[in-house]
Amino acid sequence: MWKKITLILVAGLIVSCATTPLGRKQLAFMPAEQMDVMGVQAFQTIKDETPAAPNSKVNSYVQCVTNALLSTLQDSEGWEIVVFEDEAVNAFALPGRKIGVYTGLLNVAENQHQLAAVVGHEIAHVLSNHGNERVSQQMLVQTGMEVAQAIFSNPESQTAQVALGALGLGTQFGILLPFSRKHETEADELGLQIMARAGFQPQESVNLWVNMGKGSEGAPPEFMSTHPSHETRINDLQSQMHYAQQLYQQSTSRPNCR
Repeated sequence: MWKKITLILVAGLIVSCATTPLGRKQLAFMPAEQMDVMGVQAFQTIKDETPAAPNSKVNSYVQCVTNALLSTLQDSEGWEIVVFEDEAVNAFALPGRKIGVYTGLLNVAENQHQLAAVVGHEIAHVLSNHGNERVSQQMLVQTGMEVAQAIFSNPESQTAQVALGALGLGTQFGILLPFSRKHETEADELGLQIMARAGFQPQESVNLWVNMGKGSEGAPPEFMSTHPSHETRINDLQSQMHYAQQLYQQSTSRPNCR
């Protein structure tokens, strides 16, 4: 066990100097090829379990918005976009350049600009290597729990169980959830820049989250959630709007996706 622990901790220290596109240092020690394989497998599972949307106009619309966003990337080749027939108000992007959009999202994203805000956000997750970072964090947390268990002579004792339970709770609320919220905030910021560069109205990202907030009654407090509150997201986006508007004005593209 100690050999495994040492290898994981050393690997984590070696790659801790990796940075996201926005300049934040991150811990991400999984091989990119392995992450891509995991993403492709997960995407295939979703395709096997969820029907693709049959409406050609809907598919063309989502494809148009996504292609406009991807055109801003230095390497825009090899992405696969699928629209899923499902009422979930959601979209996702996975390592391996896979993008999924649920038809339920189109009931909340009222125009091409708002849809671009969501898809741009998801693309930003992939560009920022957030999937790798989350897997790496989970591995280190699991290793830390193994270390804690090894410290107690009787890991089944009540004292040990209370301590390990507190460690797990502290890890959840102190590390994993804040990092998840950091990922969401980072993807919001980078996604805002992507949509602006693609020629979509950045202010519509705020309108999108106003729409999202109308259906979020009963959401958990922010500190217990993997996502920032809608109010936090709106405030953060507003604080970045001046720069986003500059990017929008500089863009020569004005998509017309219908």
